[in-house]
Amino acid sequence: MAIDKAELEKNINEDAMKLSVSKLHRTLEKIHLGGGKKKIEKLHSKGKMTARERIRYLIDDGSKFLEVGSLAGYGMYEEYGGCPSGGVVAGIGYVRGRQCMIVANDATVKAGAWFPITGKKNLRAQEISMENNLPIIYLVDSAGVFLPMQDEIFPDKEHFGRIFRNNAIMSSRGIPQIAAIMGSCVAGGAYLPIMSDEALIVDGTGSIFLAGPYLVRAAIGEKVDKETLGGAATQSEISGVTDYKMPDDPTCLDTIKDLVDKMGTFENAGFSRETPQPPKLDPDDIYRLFPEDRTKPYDTMDIIKRLVDDSKVTEYKKGYGKTIICCYARIDGWAVGIVANHRQVVKSAKGEMQFGGVIYSDSADKAARFIMNCNQKKIPLVFLHDVTGFMVGTRSEHGGIIKDGAKMVNAVSNSTVPKFSIVMGNSYGAGNYAMCGKAYDPRLIYAWPTAKLAVMGGAQAAKVLLQIQTSSLKAKGQEPTEEETKELYNKIKGRYDEQTTPYYAAARLWTDGIIDPLETRQVISMGIEAANNAPVAKFNPGVIQT
Repeated sequence: MAIDKAELEKNINEDAMKLSVSKLHRTLEKIHLGGGKKKIEKLHSKGKMTARERIRYLIDDGSKFLEVGSLAGYGMYEEYGGCPSGGVVAGIGYVRGRQCMIVANDATVKAGAWFPITGKKNLRAQEISMENNLPIIYLVDSAGVFLPMQDEIFPDKEHFGRIFRNNAIMSSRGIPQIAAIMGSCVAGGAYLPIMSDEALIVDGTGSIFLAGPYLVRAAIGEKVDKETLGGAATQSEISGVTDYKMPDDPTCLDTIKDLVDKMGTFENAGFSRETPQPPKLDPDDIYRLFPEDRTKPYDTMDIIKRLVDDSKVTEYKKGYGKTIICCYARIDGWAVGIVANHRQVVKSAKGEMQFGGVIYSDSADKAARFIMNCNQKKIPLVFLHDVTGFMVGTRSEHGGIIKDGAKMVNAVSNSTVPKFSIVMGNSYGAGNYAMCGKAYDPRLIYAWPTAKLAVMGGAQAAKVLLQIQTSSLKAKGQEPTEEETKELYNKIKGRYDEQTTPYYAAARLWTDGIIDPLETRQVISMGIEAANNAPVAKFNPGVIQT
């Protein structure tokens, strides 16, 4: 019996994707334990809930929590025992039917101390809150700055102090901030809850002060216990620093729900939404259609039609600039403009063969015009990355690829409608920028387990670096053998490949996380729902040469 090669390939794709998703779930399960089971038991013995338990209790039953930065800190700070999820859990959840940004310190990870990635993650949560006018709820339980790394968290613009600056900015914009002091809250960290609009404190476990008992004694010689210095009774009944004294965690969280329930709403952006419809084509097919071998071509439209409502799209300039697909569709009822890298080899109008996943002059021009159209019509943009970069070589340079690429980057940079990026496959070099990488302010950016982010692919980078290192050795009179050259190449490629994985990117918050491809619709829908809380500014394209 003849082997159906196409079917065999699809089975290989499916197996590879399922293994990748399974690895993701196993990794997240371990991360969700924070500092481990013993630390969780110790927390429970004090009558406290964990950060994740507090969030689950706070959000509406059966509702989705869109976690941001779950893989922050992954594989980092190993010399200090690691920092799962950056020592803080953050994301968008529904509280009494209203989307809120929730930020909860994980006291099982170094007592909730702030590592550099913790500060970066908190700033990302505040950024999402500010961009989308989302109320933000802080569940505070932290020992403050992780002192062995204080030089990397304390003094710079994007460090710890920026968080309090953001507190003030959000207050001036009328974005509600509620803070619950559910554990330790000390030193500079004490400003965060008190710069919020309302502060709650849990009796017996919550405390807040600029200097703890040990520092007070060292500084001024005064002996005082923690409760007298800054416990719930002191700060609620004597100083008046906090607004609500709560007997336990559940009562505190119930009170937050009641406070959110009374909030008014913002003027919305007015994005178009109709009754959601599932894709007509089965989304599960994505597992079979997306190639395990990242060099193989595929029809990106097959993927798009399994992400959008009723599998229906209206394609823009279908016969022009074919290495980028631009189309209108709906995702979970929301109108969207999709910009996606087409991964099939195509023939241009001039009869030239164009490589899939590469941005050519005509495709850059098409995408720039489409982005401007979406801004004109107030349609959120969705970027689906699988790009190796812009086309290089004499023909492209003579054709003005830099100018056309600049058009697209300009349009992305000045776009005022919300942008959402999903890194499905490769996201290399300037292609990452043009497709709205992290530097271009996507409201949310998530990656599939198949994603790779880097200046260029591992093989190409290794060849370039190998040439440089070999030339350097030859200049010193050393001629590496073929075996030494091969060993050097593999060493460079291995290191580079490790740095291009989606886990490496998510650990450093270059993306907001890694998701199962089947979660893509929900992530985009929740993102647009959040973005709809903030009116869109008028689009000003700047100088875009035509």
